[in-house]
Amino acid sequence: MKDIIVIGAGPAGMMAAGQAAEQGGRVWLLEKKDRVGSKLRITGKGRCNITADVDLESFIKAIPGNGRFLYSVLHEFSKDDLVNFFNKRGLKTKVERGNRVFPVSDNAQDVVDLLYNYARVAGVNVITSVKVLRIEPDNGKVAGVETNQGFMAADAVIIATGGMSYPGTGSTGDGYQWAQSLGHTIIKPRPGLVPLVVEENWIKDLQGLSLKNVTATAYTAAGKKINSDFGELLFTHFGLSGPIILSMSRDIGEYLYHEKQPVTVKLDLKPALDENRLNDRVLRDFDKYSRKHFKNALNELLPQKLIPVFIDLAGIDPEKPCHQISRTERLAIVRLLKSFTLTITKTRPLAEAIVTAGGVSVKEVNPQTMESKLVQGLYFAGEVLDVDGYTGGYNLQSAFSTGFVAGRNAAR
Repeated sequence: MKDIIVIGAGPAGMMAAGQAAEQGGRVWLLEKKDRVGSKLRITGKGRCNITADVDLESFIKAIPGNGRFLYSVLHEFSKDDLVNFFNKRGLKTKVERGNRVFPVSDNAQDVVDLLYNYARVAGVNVITSVKVLRIEPDNGKVAGVETNQGFMAADAVIIATGGMSYPGTGSTGDGYQWAQSLGHTIIKPRPGLVPLVVEENWIKDLQGLSLKNVTATAYTAAGKKINSDFGELLFTHFGLSGPIILSMSRDIGEYLYHEKQPVTVKLDLKPALDENRLNDRVLRDFDKYSRKHFKNALNELLPQKLIPVFIDLAGIDPEKPCHQISRTERLAIVRLLKSFTLTITKTRPLAEAIVTAGGVSVKEVNPQTMESKLVQGLYFAGEVLDVDGYTGGYNLQSAFSTGFVAGRNAAR
């Protein structure tokens, strides 16, 4: 019987521990916080988007950070396998817009409880409030771990400590340090899914405003399209957040990180109308409110909070009667509605990111077993790896699948 230590009681760690125990291993799951699943508890705004109901190729495309590395583990433990895993243990799931899979209960705590109970029933010894100090090697093999409570011998160690986002939940990059000390290459950790900082000062005037059914498109300094998305976004005191911004932020962040140049984001506030139809719409509104001032004629086009900023950017006197607005001015209004432009200078800090890009280089990890190619008996699972995807359940499925495979192989 193998002695196996799993470090980190998140989704990858709990899955790995349960699988290792089911394969006959004697398993200890070590967690430095006083309870398991701290970050999992708050994912998906507390609802827990566990996976994405898409085919394998679509899934891989949604993981721009080394998605191809996951082919083998996703074959071994797919999104259907994950849904079945939860369903047969009493957690029913549902599919929502964007192919996002949630628990029917809309409660992430139910997912945490199920994983914890699964591990315990499988025979895992769960120890909380224990701090791992280092992993001890012996002649190219794992010998065990040194903790603040003493040395623990092990035949295999699985690092499932997560990334560096939301450090208050315990993800503080410990796993990177241990892996590096054992010879592994760490690809610099950086924000994966994260809000964006805007250069324009007027952004503060829009704080708290949410826009639905808009299209956002990001461009490089040279005008090349980075990406685009349609849906909901949120203005904050520092810039932009919300679903479509978070989904776009991974590619924008990579450009900012590598090119060190600002990104332009253009918002189409009326994507359902082309410029000609939008011009007709604006013309009708101005005819309807011909005696009103410009500032009072935009209520049917824009949310109230956006109007003062919009007027200022349009460069038209807010007191000007609508019937005096020229064709040139009206076309400028249409262009602004179709291309409301902001300058992105940076992302918010890694601590505020939903996931971490970067981590343990996948070139040094066996994609079929999750075992280190450098140290025998050392395994990796979850966000500690240099693998990251878009929003929508991709990162959690990655954690569950790598955990599943790491646990099974560590016990063999």
